[in-house]
Amino acid sequence: MKKRLITYSFLLFLGIISVHAQTAFSNFGNLRTHTDAEVGFHIDLINDGNFDENGGQVGFYNQRGPLTISGSNRPLFYDMLIDVSGDLFLEVAAGVTNFQEFITGRVQTPRDRINVSLDYINDAPFLGENDDRYVDGYASTTGLLDFTFPIGDDFRLRPMRIENQAGINTARGAYFFEDPNAPNFFPEIFNTSSFENLLFGVSTFEFWDLNGDTETRVTLTWDDNSNIPTLVDDLNDLRVVGWDENSNEWINLGNTAFSGDLNNGEITSEPFIPDDYVVLTFGTSDIIIDGELTIFTAVSPNGDGRNDTFIIQGIAQFPNNELSIFNRWGVEVYNKKGYDNSWGGISEGRATIAKDEELPVGTYYYVLKIEGQKDRAGYLYINR
Repeated sequence: MKKRLITYSFLLFLGIISVHAQTAFSNFGNLRTHTDAEVGFHIDLINDGNFDENGGQVGFYNQRGPLTISGSNRPLFYDMLIDVSGDLFLEVAAGVTNFQEFITGRVQTPRDRINVSLDYINDAPFLGENDDRYVDGYASTTGLLDFTFPIGDDFRLRPMRIENQAGINTARGAYFFEDPNAPNFFPEIFNTSSFENLLFGVSTFEFWDLNGDTETRVTLTWDDNSNIPTLVDDLNDLRVVGWDENSNEWINLGNTAFSGDLNNGEITSEPFIPDDYVVLTFGTSDIIIDGELTIFTAVSPNGDGRNDTFIIQGIAQFPNNELSIFNRWGVEVYNKKGYDNSWGGISEGRATIAKDEELPVGTYYYVLKIEGQKDRAGYLYINR
């Protein structure tokens, strides 16, 4: 049978540890658990002393309600188990240096205090996370390996992954199931109508906060509550986007890989430095790179100065061109020789389509002919 030890090192006088009417365990001095120790906290922990040179396993257990870790100093645990039906609340950060397991309940951290987090140190792994067991707030990692943050909100696990080396100086993240236009824990708003020309739309359902000073690719996840079909029909058009507080707009951070379907999946960005962007979410960019041409296959002629016309970057190099656009019934609604990026979704009056009328929202088909080259064709979308 495994020997169980509970060993404390007292370097101060009596009274450095006390129990408050069976409601809290307080440490005012130096407390340490040795390698084979197995310690269980069934009441709150208040750490105002040193509790950071631990071995063995420390568990938090309560099947009747919540527990809290508070105090002025961060405790560090070697192995940490969480089995608290009413959730474990952190009022001070807590660290894990070897292994952490979720058994019951979440870890709740204050979302308006990002440094109060569950900290995974020296590439410490975790186990047991699901939609009922995760960090509801901020988690951090310090280490050299890939790391997936076990974070979520609204009783849903929504992981975020970073690449190796990204946590070398500590990276910290949280997930928010709320509209970026009205965030609850940030002093600014993240206007989803403000985005660079490489984008066509931004999610209004959720976002992540990722803090770190080392370049990395980031992988975000989605589920059926993410409403990805409101952004794209094709996951090739999905992008990771970040809010740039200097330009006050969302920036396209790319799509280097994706998996899944419109209801569940994940997407990986291009490399970027997390601290350059306040928050991250999903966006859409309907762009086709075809040789020397970049074709923006989304048109939103609403007068906001963004995507108001059908843009084909590089078309000026090929003045001997002809563009034709057809509706879904094959009726030509626009034709121009020497196209110059000027079409804004207005019918030319072919067949049953009245001249100078705004074409309805929907999918259209374009054919671009360039002298001496193979014809280019594809779909574009009008959204007002």
